[in-house]
Amino acid sequence: MAFLQRLPWFSLILLLLTYTTFGWVLSRSRTQPILWLAVAIAIVIFIAILTIPLSKMADYSVSLFRSNLRSFGIAVLGAFLFFLIMARFRLFLDTLVIIAVTMLVKIDFQAAGFSQILAFWLTAAFSFAGLALGVLAEKLMFNYGLIF
Repeated sequence: MAFLQRLPWFSLILLLLTYTTFGWVLSRSRTQPILWLAVAIAIVIFIAILTIPLSKMADYSVSLFRSNLRSFGIAVLGAFLFFLIMARFRLFLDTLVIIAVTMLVKIDFQAAGFSQILAFWLTAAFSFAGLALGVLAEKLMFNYGLIF
């Protein structure tokens, strides 16, 4: 029972609602099954990146800028991402909300004293549950004629 009381429920509910909205939007666009697999892999990678300690992340980022070619590649990638942000601003805002809520959950798990692996699994479980709830809600509303 103490475990359930330590959980950051407000952050987890925000995470669930955010991924529910994301699942709804993805389901509404009638995407291919391969895209669902890509989204699931991207969610796991994103959550894993957020649960890596910052010291290890700093070690990885230093190795990116060791040569001029890598620095140039990062600059070109940054320019391309900036173009995508401007071209698809709505998608950028949705992604930014997902990133912010996931970071909030990570911070709350750290403040509550959870281990990194447990925080990863709980965050992933709530993310996938929200994604599934969004798909389910869209399917039910589409089948009962509430949305067209």
